[in-house]
Amino acid sequence: MASLGSLDIKQRIAASLVTPEIEALVASIPKPLGSFGYDPWGYNEDTFKLALGAAKWLYDKYFRVTAHGLENIPSTGRVLIIGNHSGQLPMDGALVGVAAATNPHGPRLARAMIERFFPTVPWLGNFLNALGGVIGDPVNCAKMLDMDEAIIVFPEGVRGSGKLYAKRYQLQRFGNGFMHLSMTHRAPIVPVGIVGCEETMPAIANLAPIAKLLGLPYLPIVPSLLPLPARVYCVPPISCAVIAIPTARGLRRS
Repeated sequence: MASLGSLDIKQRIAASLVTPEIEALVASIPKPLGSFGYDPWGYNEDTFKLALGAAKWLYDKYFRVTAHGLENIPSTGRVLIIGNHSGQLPMDGALVGVAAATNPHGPRLARAMIERFFPTVPWLGNFLNALGGVIGDPVNCAKMLDMDEAIIVFPEGVRGSGKLYAKRYQLQRFGNGFMHLSMTHRAPIVPVGIVGCEETMPAIANLAPIAKLLGLPYLPIVPSLLPLPARVYCVPPISCAVIAIPTARGLRRS
């Protein structure tokens, strides 16, 4: 009887999260899935519906996100969505993902490049894969661009997500691999600015010695997850197709 009651509760929670609106949104973003309901990268439509329902509630009610320039995200075709890390938890990526999935100009399943340490955490890596996340490796990104995917990249990596509140909104050193991928795969870049998460999740200290013992990139002290409004700004796409690309024999134009 207890197991039946637990199953009933799970079904009711799922029904409250996966509303007809969520069903319609996901149905408008078709993805080729295998016979077991997963794509080659581990994406699962049922898991994504549940997560999108929960994330959309946070997006609309808790963080009260205002998104600007969503028309700049192409409704089809390959694209790199490049953002600044804002806040300690990966809520910045979740907010961009919800903005893309609910884009009135053309919803997209934006695949996030996740840090390599996530798959080392039991259950978490598979869960993020089921939501569309993929390990942030250039080979993975290149293959997905060839499949005309929309990719979310935070070039600052853990340097950006792990910075303290004293360095809020200070762009940290970032790699330029996304530029090379944009040029070689003719993928436009949509820069995205995320404002508000630095105040939502202010980190006052980093317990670096403990983080090292646990194998984590950082271990912040965050007082709370404050319900402050956030904003997402998408600017017009940047094309790198005419930039000269270094090769072994000199320069060629893409």
